[in-house]
Amino acid sequence: MSKKINSALISVYHKDGLEEILKLLNSLNIKFISTGGTQDFIQSLGYECESVEDVTGYPSILGGRVKTLHPKVFGGILYRRDEESDRKIVKSYDIPSIDLVIVDLYPFEETVAGDASEEEIIEKIDIGGISLIRGAAKNFKDVIIVASRQQYKPLLDLLQEKGGFSGMDDRRWFAREAFAVSSGYDSAIFNYFDKEENSALRVSANNAKTLRYGENPHQKGVFYGNFDEVFEQLHGKEISYNNLLDIDAAVSLIADFNETALAILKHNNACGMACRPTVKEAWQAALAADPVSAFGGIVVTNRVVDAEAAEAINEIFFEVIIAPDYTPEALTVLSQKKNRIILKQKSAASATNNTQIRSLLNGILLQDKDTSVHTKSDLTVATTKAPTDEETEDLLFANILVKHTKSNAIILAKNKQLIAGGTGQTSRVDALNQAIEKAGTFGFELKGAVMASDAFFPFPDCVEIAHKAGITAVIQPGGSVKDSESVAYCNKNGLAMVTTGVRHFKH
Repeated sequence: MSKKINSALISVYHKDGLEEILKLLNSLNIKFISTGGTQDFIQSLGYECESVEDVTGYPSILGGRVKTLHPKVFGGILYRRDEESDRKIVKSYDIPSIDLVIVDLYPFEETVAGDASEEEIIEKIDIGGISLIRGAAKNFKDVIIVASRQQYKPLLDLLQEKGGFSGMDDRRWFAREAFAVSSGYDSAIFNYFDKEENSALRVSANNAKTLRYGENPHQKGVFYGNFDEVFEQLHGKEISYNNLLDIDAAVSLIADFNETALAILKHNNACGMACRPTVKEAWQAALAADPVSAFGGIVVTNRVVDAEAAEAINEIFFEVIIAPDYTPEALTVLSQKKNRIILKQKSAASATNNTQIRSLLNGILLQDKDTSVHTKSDLTVATTKAPTDEETEDLLFANILVKHTKSNAIILAKNKQLIAGGTGQTSRVDALNQAIEKAGTFGFELKGAVMASDAFFPFPDCVEIAHKAGITAVIQPGGSVKDSESVAYCNKNGLAMVTTGVRHFKH
């Protein structure tokens, strides 16, 4: 049913973009009601505007905490125009009809993101605004609600097209957008109060970014989050669903390393990784592990990329590179490919959530992120022979890698270089055999290398296979009822084994 707009309640925190709407509303002879700064703004443009205080008979009180919370405001919004009893009440109490509400909310998320005190943050929890949004959206059969600046353009289009009238579909659309705003706002507030406990999932639809498609072109994809808070995109094409998955895997992996490191990822798994004195050296060592899989992959490092490193990296095709920064010369080199995505990571601390979420069946799974990173003091030597200092460093390096590799997973490493990995296999023996075969394919000698497993060995078969391939030290969680059989084999054949007590399944 078509409805004519006769009056508008306007109360906004942000005034930018409002002037054009006011001009059009005024030309349609729509009456203005407003508060404080918004009223001053409207009147500064030469338009008449009745104050909320004059409508209600009450001033703004409690430092502005209570301005619009009054029956004469909410009655004018919520009364049902087709209900005779509602019309009688409105008339008897001299409640003005309000047909359009334009309101936005205090910038709560922006305040939290800044260097604000808790008192300042609490004061940015909007009460009147959120109530106006919900009230007007609830009564969408009679009222249009504009709940953010993002809806100014649709409102302008509607007013220009229909000259101050609106249809039921129009009002329902604005109501839907309004509830998206209110639910997103409440989610942000809940997440602020729940930040220590992470007790429940609240997602803000306001941060939704529609992607070109999902994992495949026939699937829709949307990203909920604030990508620009963590990364500055310096070059390249639009980021895809699969890019985002790889970027998440890449920054999660590199965050566990303190020394100069570089990794190459493909389908969320590292196909190359090394720690070296320079980024160029780390690149060369990482690429050697699997130059075939590196093609079209994701490159991530925890150091500034200089021109020398960029020249070396630029020799192969890859989709995305992530680093804390780039020299101007490096950017010139890396930008030679038009579509290559170059990301500058602003903050390692805020790159990933501490809570991981996965949808399945008719619900979702939540779990704490696996943040465990072991040091030498965390290791328990299970065998008669202890690993050397060099082997211990390689074991710790390999254990980080295996944590970030899809299960069942085995990682072979030497001199802080990924030699090969077995990823996503249905048995640990298959994962190990895959890694050994891959190492041989790219010419690696496994003598003196170490092995990491994401879970315990239920049988001694893996340590036997590893020993025959030249592996000299093993790291694993331990905890199998048959741990003693694997330890016995190592003792008999001169291998060192350490356990961590922490399993790293990644499904």
